[in-house]
Amino acid sequence: MAKFVLAGQTDCPYYAKAELLADALQRCLPNFSIHKISILPDDWKEWLDTTCKTNNWKHEDSPLVWRELVEQGGKGMLLGGFSDFVQHCQEYYNITSDMTMDTMLSIAAENLEAKLLFMEEEKHRLSLIKPLHLWISSALSPTSHFLIPNLLSTKVFPLASVISLHLLDLEGDEEDLQGLKMEAEDLAIPMLHQVTVHTDLEQAFQGADVILLLDESWSEDSCSDESWSYDSDEANADEQEKKEKRINEITEIYNKYGRLINSRANEEVKVIVAGDSFVNLRCSLLLDNASSIETHRFVAMATHLENEARSLLSKKLKVMASDVTNVYVWGNISGSFYVDVQRTNVYNFDGAIMGPAFFSQPILTIFHERKWLETDFQDLVRCQHAAVAEKTGQASAMSNANGVLTILRAWNGECSPDRVFSLGVLCPGRFNLPDGIVLSVPVTFTDDKWSLFDVPVGYTLNERLQVSASELMQEREPGSEESDAELDI
Repeated sequence: MAKFVLAGQTDCPYYAKAELLADALQRCLPNFSIHKISILPDDWKEWLDTTCKTNNWKHEDSPLVWRELVEQGGKGMLLGGFSDFVQHCQEYYNITSDMTMDTMLSIAAENLEAKLLFMEEEKHRLSLIKPLHLWISSALSPTSHFLIPNLLSTKVFPLASVISLHLLDLEGDEEDLQGLKMEAEDLAIPMLHQVTVHTDLEQAFQGADVILLLDESWSEDSCSDESWSYDSDEANADEQEKKEKRINEITEIYNKYGRLINSRANEEVKVIVAGDSFVNLRCSLLLDNASSIETHRFVAMATHLENEARSLLSKKLKVMASDVTNVYVWGNISGSFYVDVQRTNVYNFDGAIMGPAFFSQPILTIFHERKWLETDFQDLVRCQHAAVAEKTGQASAMSNANGVLTILRAWNGECSPDRVFSLGVLCPGRFNLPDGIVLSVPVTFTDDKWSLFDVPVGYTLNERLQVSASELMQEREPGSEESDAELDI
């Protein structure tokens, strides 16, 4: 099989003549194949220079003809220009062309008109595609690697036709981001429209429909870091200084993030703040700086803590984790949160009372170690991430990714509206909390919005919430003097 490539300037008459000669050969000879590349006049020189440089060829005019040698292991053999192609056809196939110059010019004009029309049609076709713009910050984190293959699915985004994935990592290496982009593209997922990478804030959150803020680079693999000491008399001076420095860094970048989301993202954007460090604070900073976007568009993820608590309880009760339901996480997700089991039900428990698969029992009825639930159990959940990190050498990425996916499915209407989730949200006027505080509370999703789940809060739980609120107010203090100066990007 003779495989030729004919490339030329769209309005070149010699390209037109070579094109018709090649068409005649292809009709007459079953083993002759031609691939044509039509280049607009303004793009021809740059295309020709790049092609010749890549293949180590020397050629200056239109058209350019070469023979593919892929089957012989070669990348291509330069034949030359118009005269070289005509001569080759005469010598090998005894076929030539006697087209007049007027005909050549007429066909060249038609080629240019057809090319421009095709480009307009393609531009119009692309304009009809309305991708969902999904941004992931700290895209090089382990959580992101678990997220990406599962995000691009109708199970997560049932109303999206295609997704444009934007990978942002301010501390990341561009080569690493390009590698992640290639990995994502190689998944060949039908919903993936395109992937872009960003190492600065120049285009950050432009047209965003969904924003996932991971930022796990701030978390450290130690149980003590999950809950900072807020008593200055007990806190080590170095630890306190380290904490304040980190809060200042987070405040600076999240103030910028909030303003960018406010000015660039879509009004109906969904923002999920995830990770292990200062999750509530990061979410509240976004809310402070994105005043034009409804507060119901921002959540801080505590679902992973809820799932980890269910897993720990299931081991204690010798059931599956999915058999433990209605576990709520209240308070400061990255600090002194409280795991509430007052309404927890357990299915398939092997106890004195057994029932069918749909039968469940309150955990406080079948499990009598109340002190363990209030002490050791709370500490185990608080340190679970550190325990995983010690075993795996990295953050609990799989758990975090699963939590994000669970919330996105619920937010997009893929879960029952009766299902309750633990999320950090702004709840003004509730629980006697200060303004601007984001706390983890039980919520449900209906009509593309979260709503507080109506749970009576007794005196003891309210006291715990006040402690969490006090912690969060102290976190905000180092950033209280943050300047409102314009973004420097």
